[in-house]
Amino acid sequence: MAWNEPGGNDKDPWKNRNNNDQGPPDLDDIFKNIFKKFGGSKGGSGKGPSFGKGLSGLGAGVIIGVLVAIWVVSGFYTVKEAERGVVLRFGQFHSFVEPGLQWRPTFVDRVYPVDVQTIRTLPASGFILTEDENVVSVEMEVQYRVVEPYEYTFAVTQPDESLRQALDAALRYVVGHSAMDDVLTSGREVVRQQVREELEGVIEPYKMGIAITDLNFKDARPPEEVKAAFDDAIAAQEDEIRFIREAEAYAREIEPRARGQVSRMEEEAQAYKERVILESRGEVARFEELLPQYTAAPEVTRQRLYLETMEQVYSNTSKIVVDTQGGGNMMYLPLDKILERQQSSANEPASRNTIEGLRNNATNPSNSNNTPAANARDNRFRSGRGN
Repeated sequence: MAWNEPGGNDKDPWKNRNNNDQGPPDLDDIFKNIFKKFGGSKGGSGKGPSFGKGLSGLGAGVIIGVLVAIWVVSGFYTVKEAERGVVLRFGQFHSFVEPGLQWRPTFVDRVYPVDVQTIRTLPASGFILTEDENVVSVEMEVQYRVVEPYEYTFAVTQPDESLRQALDAALRYVVGHSAMDDVLTSGREVVRQQVREELEGVIEPYKMGIAITDLNFKDARPPEEVKAAFDDAIAAQEDEIRFIREAEAYAREIEPRARGQVSRMEEEAQAYKERVILESRGEVARFEELLPQYTAAPEVTRQRLYLETMEQVYSNTSKIVVDTQGGGNMMYLPLDKILERQQSSANEPASRNTIEGLRNNATNPSNSNNTPAANARDNRFRSGRGN
């Protein structure tokens, strides 16, 4: 039967033994009963020191010991390899903590771990007005790491956000003082260096504990509405640079050749000069040798010199003039024309002449000398005899 069923059941668990009123037990009574168990006397009269007081002090010591053990254990913590810990003691900076297992007094020290090895990245972009009143879309990315954990944690409220705003300000300042062509083409490296210098100058007074490792110029382009025209302009500039490079390559190729030709011409001129000087000196020596002979026999010397000169002159010509004795006519033999005619006849198809000559020789062996060359030879011989 349940305690709350009708029928006179008197088993209410909340009913006080000394009081018939129902209700929850009093906490003071519960604690008194506990302390009585630890410190109560067996039949003591209440006079003099009792053994219960010693047990009460022992219980308090155990509780305090447990609390101290919990406080000690709660003070152990670990700092990662890439982190450094900033220790505040009662809210004031105390020291730095190296990586590894460390201990701090709980409720006295507070540790803020800061990653000092990871390279962090922060982007920045926007449409910026250039010096020549053009709008370009620029994207940059700064890479940085923490070098002073305390300054990074407490010098600025939000160091990453502050760095982003500083980067945006430096980027707008540099691009605003640059021409659009420099930002889009040839001056990108200069703009990147200027932005980095400006950014470092902006964040230095704030003591943010940050070091800039690199700054990447990711992209710079005109607005989409005029992108086609800008692409044409950039293509024209690239063609200009390519033509300049080709012209420089051609100049590097031609210049050594021209210098070689100049050197050759100078050497030929020098050789011609030396040859003329030597020939002149030889003529002078020859004249000096002929002068005594001419003085001794002038007529014979003149005749000999004339014949030597005519022999030298006619040795370089293909024309022959024959003077017949006893007649007033002079015969002229155009050997140059005869040689040209022979050369033209020799250029005819050799196969036909060769086949016809072989056929004639085979049918009439007596006509073996009846070839074009033999006929020409016979004609020349007959014309010589006739004349």
